[in-house]
Amino acid sequence: MTLRAADLILCEDTRVTAPLLARHGIAAPLQPLHDHNEAGEVPRLVERLRGGARIALVSDAGTPLVSDPGYRLARAAMAEGLHVSGVPGPNAAVMALTLSGLPPLPFLFQGFLPPKEAARREAIARLRAAEGAGLSATLILFEAPHRLAECLAALAEGFGDRPAAVARELTKRFEEVRRDTLPALAAHYAAHAARGEIVVVVGPAGEAAPGGADEVKHRLRAALAAGESLRDAAALVAAATGLPRRQVYAQALELNRDDLGTR
Repeated sequence: MTLRAADLILCEDTRVTAPLLARHGIAAPLQPLHDHNEAGEVPRLVERLRGGARIALVSDAGTPLVSDPGYRLARAAMAEGLHVSGVPGPNAAVMALTLSGLPPLPFLFQGFLPPKEAARREAIARLRAAEGAGLSATLILFEAPHRLAECLAALAEGFGDRPAAVARELTKRFEEVRRDTLPALAAHYAAHAARGEIVVVVGPAGEAAPGGADEVKHRLRAALAAGESLRDAAALVAAATGLPRRQVYAQALELNRDDLGTR
């Protein structure tokens, strides 16, 4: 309804948005709005809004303004007292947080880290400094697939053996969420190139690494105490930690032997 009623639709790339509009029979004029032209286009667009034009803004993926164009225009329109509203849609950052298995609150969305090594290291150092001053939040980052391995390596260097998750192609056919420590994820993606839209989620300072020996034992003992069989307990813990079921079952057998030996 919003797009059908628009006098003009702004988009990152007309080649992406035009087929979507065509599928739904929407014939409103399209105009690209991106990082390279937004500042220059804002005055003219605000003037059109003042004149009563209805302008819609869409992004290629995710939510406009969230690491996508549109902030300058929205801010300028608000400053003029013009009506600005939004249509809720998919948000990769929040969905990745939901699927990460890491504490959901509080969280800090950082967008993209700087692409250059020195600037990226400095940004990570600032986050570590903020943690030293008391920040304790799950971190959410976007990253390009060709930079994922080096980004994870930098995060591992800065944060150490912190639990994390890499969420890829969310809501799409090849959706994947890999949960492990930062060093393990860095090693995996150094050997396996990633594709698609990627979100990295990093656990807060002090968060125990998923699947650590103590955590697995604690979870297994709790499941067994609740009356679960060894096999069912292993399945539950594997699902909770993201570890392979066979690996957790082997730990359950070892734990059971140890407990029997102490009686």
